Amino acid sequence: MNFNYQILIMFSSHNINDPDPYVRSVFSFRDKIKRFVWNIVWIVLCRWTPNPLHKWRVLILRLFGGKIGSNNFIYPDCKIWAPWLLDTGDVVTIGPGVEVYNPGGVSIGHHTILSQDAYICGATHNYNEMAFTYLKRQIVFEPYVWICAKAVVLPGVRCQEGSVLGAAAVIGKNMEAWTVYAGNPAVAVKKRNNFLLEK
Repeated sequence: MNFNYQILIMFSSHNINDPDPYVRSVFSFRDKIKRFVWNIVWIVLCRWTPNPLHKWRVLILRLFGGKIGSNNFIYPDCKIWAPWLLDTGDVVTIGPGVEVYNPGGVSIGHHTILSQDAYICGATHNYNEMAFTYLKRQIVFEPYVWICAKAVVLPGVRCQEGSVLGAAAVIGKNMEAWTVYAGNPAVAVKKRNNFLLEK
């Protein structure tokens, strides 16, 4: 048994060589170590910081490969799974308690808000296969999108410009531009004024 495999066992009871896909790990040892270091750094350097210290938290995200625009508001108790797979425009808010699970990457356009306790879920499993294959999907938020409190965005969704997902709603399909969605599963309920056309 080699040294790397022994360390992997310490980090997880999953066995990367197990024939049973429910036991087999979907992440490499290197990836697990990278995310372990990231989580420790966030806890030690960011988690306890006062809310107004957004620039400090942005700096830490950039040091870990995040492509973060200017004037981003990143709250200390949000959870970003992999900052190196996060790309934000200018004036983006990732609010208190937001969880960004982004193994497939997340792109957030300018002037977009992810409100408190929203959950951005970038992966799933193919439950129709015995292998229960792990599926990573990119999530894209175009500019001026608002994801309201406790809402859930599922893998592969594209939230087009100006779209809104209401509080506690769950969306699994693309959202049309300047449209408000609500419910579980979320459906379009009304149009939002496109204030960009009024300029």
